[in-house]
Amino acid sequence: MEADKLVKMANEIASFFEADPDRAVALEGIASHLKRFWEPRMLRELVAWIDAGGAGARESVVEAVKANRERLVPAA
Repeated sequence: MEADKLVKMANEIASFFEADPDRAVALEGIASHLKRFWEPRMLRELVAWIDAGGAGARESVVEAVKANRERLVPAA
């Protein structure tokens, strides 16, 4: 899947969870949603995109991915 499409989808997920006034809850919601509904391949591509600078990704997506990296993409 193209990284820009993954970023767009992740940003849409983030916009939903950012409505929560508790930042920690919002970040957990983003990470949990990604883990629950995205294929491992999609998660690996998103994490690689974030590692490469995360152009276009919302700040909350970047934060959620970085804080939950091991949970989202376990080491091989």
